[in-house]
Amino acid sequence: MTRWMILAGTALAATAAPVGAQTRQGITPTPAPERVEAPQPPVPGATQTLAGALLLAYRGNPTLTGQRAAQRALDENVPIARSQGLPGVNAQAQATENLIIPGNQLLAAQRQFLAQTQLSVPLYQGGAVRNGVRAAETRVEAGQARLRDTEAQLFSNAVAAYMDVIRDEAVVALNRQNVRVLEINLQASRDRFEVGDLTRTDVAQSEARLAQARAQLQQAEAQLISSRENYIGIIGEPPGRLQDPPPLPNLPATPDQAVAVALDENPGLLAARRDRDASRFDVSVARANRLPSVNATLGGSYSSFLGSIPSVAGGFNIPNSARAADAGIGVTLPIFQGGRPAAQVRQAQARESQAIENVTATERNVVAQARSAFAVYQGSLQVIESAEVAVAANRLALEGVRAENSVGTRTVLDILDAEQELLNSQVTLVTARRDAYVAGFSLLAATGNAEARDLGLGGGQLYDPEVNYRRVRARFIDFDSDPRPMPVATSTANTPSQRADVTRPLDPLLNSAVDRSTRLTTGEDAPDRQ
Repeated sequence: MTRWMILAGTALAATAAPVGAQTRQGITPTPAPERVEAPQPPVPGATQTLAGALLLAYRGNPTLTGQRAAQRALDENVPIARSQGLPGVNAQAQATENLIIPGNQLLAAQRQFLAQTQLSVPLYQGGAVRNGVRAAETRVEAGQARLRDTEAQLFSNAVAAYMDVIRDEAVVALNRQNVRVLEINLQASRDRFEVGDLTRTDVAQSEARLAQARAQLQQAEAQLISSRENYIGIIGEPPGRLQDPPPLPNLPATPDQAVAVALDENPGLLAARRDRDASRFDVSVARANRLPSVNATLGGSYSSFLGSIPSVAGGFNIPNSARAADAGIGVTLPIFQGGRPAAQVRQAQARESQAIENVTATERNVVAQARSAFAVYQGSLQVIESAEVAVAANRLALEGVRAENSVGTRTVLDILDAEQELLNSQVTLVTARRDAYVAGFSLLAATGNAEARDLGLGGGQLYDPEVNYRRVRARFIDFDSDPRPMPVATSTANTPSQRADVTRPLDPLLNSAVDRSTRLTTGEDAPDRQ
C-alpha cells in the first residue's frame, strides 16, 4: 500500500530540527536507551497544528514512554536466554579457625584456608537454549509491533482530543450566538408587550426559550472545558488556537480493501501472530527438560593450613599447603522426575493453543474495527452533506419566518422554533465533521498507517526500539547497567485550569447572516388565527 504523509509540510507548534527519511526501524541508532527529547512548551495563545500536537504526544505521553520502557525490559530476555548456553565461572574461598582441637588427632590444624574455582561449559542442553533464544527474539518482535500499536492508539486518541476541542469551541460559539439572538428576541417581545402588540404568553415563550438556551450554553461550556482538560492529559500542554487539520489521503475505497490492508499491516495483529510463534518455541523448551544434558568442567583448588601444622611431625615433613586441578565431562540423564516434564510440555502446548486463539480474536477485532471505522467515516461524510443542506435551508427558513412574522403571518413561537432548528443543524454539522475526521484516522490506524513514521513528524529523531535491542542482545558482562531512570513524560500538574474561551472564528457557513433584529408582531392576522 502506498505510504502517505498526512502532516508533511505542516507547520509545527514546537520548533525542532528536521529529520531525514525514516524506515519502519527508524534512523541512525544512538547508544542510549531513550533519546526522545522533552517537548518545548508552546507559546500561550499561539496557533497550534495537529502535527504539533501529535509531536508533543509522541515525545512526552507517559503511556507511550512507559511502553518503550516495557519494550526495553523485554529486550533483556534475549541475553538472559543466551546466558543459559554460555560458560560459567564460579569461585569460592573459606577460612576456618578451629577453636577446640581434639586431643586424639595428632595432625589437627589450628586454622585452614581453602580456595576453589570451577569453569562449567554447557555442551548440550537438549535444544532448550536454542529454542529459548528463538522464543525471546520472537517476543521482542511482538513487543515492537505492540509498541507500534500503542503509538497508533495514542495518535488516534490525540486526534480525537484535538477534534473534540475544535468541535466544542464551535458548539459554544453557536450557543452564545443563539443566546444573544434570543436575548434580542426577548427584549423585543417585552417592548411590544408594553405597547400591547404582544401577549404575556409570547413573552413567556421567549423567556422560556432563552432560559433553555442559557442552560445549553452552560453545558456546552462545561463540555469544552472537559475536552481541553482531556487534551492536556493526552498531549501534555494546553491547546492554543487550533488550526483546521489537514485532509486524510489514501483512505481505503471499500471496506474489503480496508480489511485486506489491516490483515497485513495492523500492528496489534502482527504482535499476536509473533506471540503465537514464540509459544511454539516454548513447547520445544519444555520438551528439552526430559532430554540428557552434557557439561564440560574444569576446576582447581588451593588449600593452606597457614603454618598451623608443624613442618616435621613424627619424622615426616607435613606440607602446609596443597594444590589440585581437575577436568571432566558430565552427562545428566533424567530417568524419572515425577511427571514434571510432561506437565510442563502440556502446559506449554495449552499456552500455544491460547496464543493461537488470541490471533483469531485479534483478527476479529481488527476486521470489526476496520469495517466499523469505514462505515462511520462514510456515514459521517453523508451526514456532513445533509447537515450543510439543512443549515442553508434552516437559515433561509428562519429568514422567511421572520419576514412573514413582520407581516403578521407567523407567530413568535414560529421564530423561536426556527432559531432552534437552525442551531440544531449547525451543531449536527460540526459534530459530523469531527466524527468523520476521527473515524478516518481510526481507519488509518486499523490499517497500520497511523504511526510516526507515516505521519511525517519532524522535530528530531524518531524513537527506534531496534537501537536498544541491538545494544543489549549480545552483552554478557555481569557488572553492566544503564543510568538511573529519569522521568521522560511531562507533568501537567502546573498547567492552568482551562476555561471556555473561544479562540477560533466560526465557519462562514455556521455564522448566520440572517437579520434577526426585525420587529416582532403578534401574528394576529395570520390565517391560522382567523
